[in-house]
Order: sequence, then structure tokens, then C-alpha cells
Amino acid sequence: MMRFSRFKTVAVLLLALSGFLYAMPSMLSPDTREAIRKGIPSFVPAWLVPHQAIVLGLDLQGGSHVLLEVDTATIIRTQVNGLRDDVRRILREEKIALAGGIGVQARGVNVRVTDSAERTRLMGKLREMALGPVLTRGTSAPTMDLVEQPDGLVVLTLTEVGVNEKVRKALDQAIEVLRRRVDALGTTEPNIQRQGIDRILVEVPGLQDPRKLKDILGTTAQLEFRFLAETGAAPGDVENMPFQEGGGNAPVEKRVIVQGEDLIDAQPAFDSRTREPIVNFRFNVRGSQRFGQATTEGVGRSLAIVLDKKVISAPRIQTPITGGSGQISGHFTVESANNLAILLRAGALPAPLTIVEERTVGPGLGQDSIAAGKLASYWATALVVALMMITYGLFGVFANLALIIHVVLIFAMMSLLGSTLTLPGIAGIVLTIGTAVDSNVLIYERIREEHRSGRSMISALEAGFDRAFATIVDSNVTMFLAAALLFLFGSGPVRGFAVTMILGIITTVVTAVTMTRMMIAVWYRTARPTHLPF
Repeated sequence: MMRFSRFKTVAVLLLALSGFLYAMPSMLSPDTREAIRKGIPSFVPAWLVPHQAIVLGLDLQGGSHVLLEVDTATIIRTQVNGLRDDVRRILREEKIALAGGIGVQARGVNVRVTDSAERTRLMGKLREMALGPVLTRGTSAPTMDLVEQPDGLVVLTLTEVGVNEKVRKALDQAIEVLRRRVDALGTTEPNIQRQGIDRILVEVPGLQDPRKLKDILGTTAQLEFRFLAETGAAPGDVENMPFQEGGGNAPVEKRVIVQGEDLIDAQPAFDSRTREPIVNFRFNVRGSQRFGQATTEGVGRSLAIVLDKKVISAPRIQTPITGGSGQISGHFTVESANNLAILLRAGALPAPLTIVEERTVGPGLGQDSIAAGKLASYWATALVVALMMITYGLFGVFANLALIIHVVLIFAMMSLLGSTLTLPGIAGIVLTIGTAVDSNVLIYERIREEHRSGRSMISALEAGFDRAFATIVDSNVTMFLAAALLFLFGSGPVRGFAVTMILGIITTVVTAVTMTRMMIAVWYRTARPTHLPF
């Protein structure tokens, strides 16, 4: 068992060499790494050539910190408008006459139906819609209250549970939209998480320009395609919106032809004739059908492209557009066209977000943290190395060599995976240094016990590794499960700690068992000792 095949020996050496190569870019300057990246031939996968450095987290390199608050009033207003439309639809389907119109309240709607038979029929339909329960924190509660008053007034009101549930869903949707937007900026490991009932925390490491982040996060990006209103259109069917190109207002039909939710792609480009920046877009099947039908029927009319209630441009339809794609122009700059494409690809926010707190974390705090982390790492490593050498002599040297490769492999995998190193992540690496040599301690003490019990050197060495292996696997699996739970349910710095712990556990099994065993096997075949060196 102390013999290693040539293939296995070469594989271990190549693994160690690869670790050093993939960890090396973190020691190089950004310009050097960029030159390496650009020099990679197109036919070679980029991950094969080490050029990525470890990304430092917000607490180490600084970045942008923004706290956003969802507009609850807009969510409630949207839901009330939806209730009004649902009630209008039911009245139309059931052919129920009203004594007056549909009244809109702060959190609901009301209608007055004088005929008792019609009111009973209406109540049945509204009850089906209103009493659909929502599961909240393990309990079932109605989202709306339905009240029938003696004078024929029927009141449908949103409950507190219904409002909170709608805000929660809007916040979840907003988090996913924001994550897609921030990821499109090219940043690594942003921290986007819920804060309280109606707030979202966004932290982007390395981004020192909060203005760019605010432009991306604060825009609702509600895209709509409508026709410009024609002369003589009914005032109730027309909505005046600011016109971005020519200034002033533009009369736009309230009817929406296609919405941004039907987009499947949006990319910045340049107009082939004017060379101005534009945004090319592409619809899904449903959007393509609606857009094609509308442009076929509206040849000669102007199509308004509306973003967040502002008309970006209003081109005239010359021919039907049935291919499901088109372009948006509006005197964009290269940056604004790229930002618009990002917003459209990520989707619209369910409600406006207000920035309630913003700050830029400077690199000074990061440098202090790095210095403290380095000092702790140096002391921890020095003490562990000294203790292993004093206690186990030559075997301690083997363990220390494996420990160096252990740390190098952690950095290499973090560089290869594009993981972010945070201050808690440094603490995780320091902790894995202790757990890595702990495996060596288990093996060495087991070897000592077996040798003292009368076994020969070779037999003691084999028994030490074999019998300690099960204990090492059990302890590392337990730690791996704990770290995996931290990664799954944690966020931000907690996940950074979990990542380094998981990577450290994986490399521990390779270095503390396989590499140490290989070094001891080479020593035994070379020196042919009769006694342990400790």
C-alpha cells in the first residue's frame, strides 16, 4: 500500500503544478493578466490558460453599497386597478346593471347593485375571486375582504395579509431582476438580499462609481409599444407622455400592443446608415404575432416606443414587421444604449425602487482588513508549521509541504471558479489550515501507536493511513455538510466563509492523505528506516 504507480505520482505532481499556475495570476498586475487573456488563441478554451485572479469582496477592495425601498403605494394601486378591471369583467360577463360606476378606494373597490337577484349572483362570483387563501408563515389567510351592505353596496377590500403577500412577491421578483442587471455589468459576486419587509440591499465589490449602479438599479424599465393617437381620437383613449426626441408631449393611445415582458433578447449595436448607437430587440412567439399583426394593420402610422412612461422614439411603419425583431433608436450614446439593452434583457421591475441609502466603501477599510487578515494568517501558519516540525520532525516537514500545496490549491480553485475572497473567507482559510494538519496528526499518532504495539515500519505506516482514513473522512464530511448549509442558507460574507471552507475540505483530503502518503513512501523506499523519526 506504500507503493505509488508512476501514473499516480505524475498525476499528483501535475495537480500541485496546476495549483501554482492557476494561483499565480493573483500575484500579477491587472495589465499583465489582461495581456495574457488577449493572447489566448480563439481555438483554446479560456479556462485552460491561467489568467484569472481572485476577486476581493466589498470588505477587502471597497465598492458600492445601495439600499433600495420598493414603492408599496404603487403596488397597492396596481392591485386595486387590477381588482377594478376584474370586477368590470365580471359585471360585463354576468350582464349586471350598476347604480353608478365602480368606486375606487385606497385599498379596494365598491359597486352598488340595487337588484337583489343580480347582487346575489355578483356576490357569488366575487366570493370565488376574493376568498382564495394564501399560505403565509404556515397559516391560511384570505387576501381580500368582501362585505355586502344593506343598501346594496358591495365592498371588496385588500387585507393586510394580501398587501404584504403582494409586496413580498414584488420584492422577490425585484431581487431577481436586480441580480440579472448587476450581473450584466460584469461584476463578480454581488450581494443582493432582502432587508426587512420592503427593502433590498445591493453591494457590488470593486465598483467605485455609484452613479452607474444607480442608473441601472433605479430604472423601472417598463417597455411598451403603442400607436401614436390619430386626430379625432376619443380623449379617454389617449394619454399624453413626454417625448424624448423632440421635447414636449406626444399623444399616445392607451392600448398597449406589446410589452417588454415579451422580449427575449436586446443587444446594443450601431445603425448601418447613420452609425448611431441603437438597441436591437427580438420578441418571443406571442410578441412576434402581436407585433406583426399591429404593424400590418398600422402601416403608415407612427409606433411609439415607450420606456417608463416616456416616448423614446416614434418611427413611422413603412411595411409590416413580421420577423419578430426590430430596433430602438433615440440619440443614444454607446453607454446609454448598452445600459438600455441590459435593462430590457433583465426585465422590468414590478414597482419603482427608491434609493434610501448609498455609499461608496473606500479601499482604506479594505487595506486595513487585508493587513489584519494577513497578520492572522502569517501567525497561524507559522505556529502550525513550528508545532508540526517540533512534534513530528521529518514527518512534520512532509505535513508542512502538503499544507503549502493545500493553501495554493484553495487559491487556484477560487481563481478558476471566479469566487470572491472576503474577510470571513480569509478566516475560513485560516481555519482550514488547522483542520488540514489535524488530518496529519490523526495519521501520525495512529502510526506511532501501531509501531509501539510491535508492528514493523512498513506495516505501521500502512495501518496508520488505512485506519485513520475513516476518521478523517467522517470529520471532513461533517464539516462539509455544515459549510454547505452555510452556503445554501447564508448570504454575503457568510457564503464567502462557506466557500473557502468547502474548497479547503476538498483539498485537505488530497493533500493530507494522498500527497503526504506519497512523500512518506518515497522517503521509506529511499532511506529504508527501522524506526520512526519522531
